[in-house]
Amino acid sequence: MKISIVGAGAMGSLFGGLLAESGNEVTLIDVNDAHIGAVRTQGLRLATDGGERQVTALKALRPEDAVGFPDLLLVFTKTLHTSAALSGVGHLIGPDVHVLSLQNGLGNVEKIAGFVPPERVLIGVTTWPADMVGPGHVQSHGKGVVRLMAADGIERPFVSQVAEVLTKAGLDCTSDRTVWAAIWEKVAFNAALNSICAVSGCTVDELGKVPDGSRLANDVVTEVLSVAMRMGIDVDPAKCWGNVANAIARHRGHKPSMLQDVLAGRRTEVESINGAVVALAGPLNIKLPVTETLLSLVRLAETRANA
Repeated sequence: MKISIVGAGAMGSLFGGLLAESGNEVTLIDVNDAHIGAVRTQGLRLATDGGERQVTALKALRPEDAVGFPDLLLVFTKTLHTSAALSGVGHLIGPDVHVLSLQNGLGNVEKIAGFVPPERVLIGVTTWPADMVGPGHVQSHGKGVVRLMAADGIERPFVSQVAEVLTKAGLDCTSDRTVWAAIWEKVAFNAALNSICAVSGCTVDELGKVPDGSRLANDVVTEVLSVAMRMGIDVDPAKCWGNVANAIARHRGHKPSMLQDVLAGRRTEVESINGAVVALAGPLNIKLPVTETLLSLVRLAETRANA
């Protein structure tokens, strides 16, 4: 499959490297010149539980330099950058291109639907961890899964084809019409681990060093999923608590993207994760004291980092 990945940070590069290794024609697209330059000249240095290697069978380009219509445009930018990123690769969006979002947060489908018809929008969720070690160097330790569906809920052959391609790359993907539940469970997962790590400076596994870390994370999961359940989405809190516990136990040394952004002085995705949930909870008269407090603390951390 011909795949272009928009947003070749840690997650985009991990997926791109694994997809290229399994025989797909992959192009990483990003505006990080140091990273793109390193991949172009040396290949992608990819470290996983399977070992460390250089992946050279892939392209790395800035948006304006990419050409041709891919079969699949895989979007990994932050939600706040989705519209601008797709505008930057508008020349790649041909009449048959499908766009898959595996982004964090809420609101991505609505943004993507402004660029391609709804029947060519795929939405999904992934639990794979990934960290950018340096330009051209990404690591991922621990296991994850991918679940996806057509955004309009209609079963289409291309969705199954994408799932097969991702699974062949070792990314353990299933086509699942209950993805919206998975998306909300991932939002809860990220609202917990990302925001706690962002304000504490802890890696994910360090949250397990004292009971407070796991307790705070579970409180956030409970609050976020209460909003989903009020909206009629069939989420599974016990499974989400289990995913959080597994991440704390196994994702050693992992710095969630929100923590990485605070450390680098960048804007975080907190508004499309904690912020989006708090906004939806208001009209439903649902109180989210822990989630809202963490939202405020991340906003303060962002302000300090950008001062």
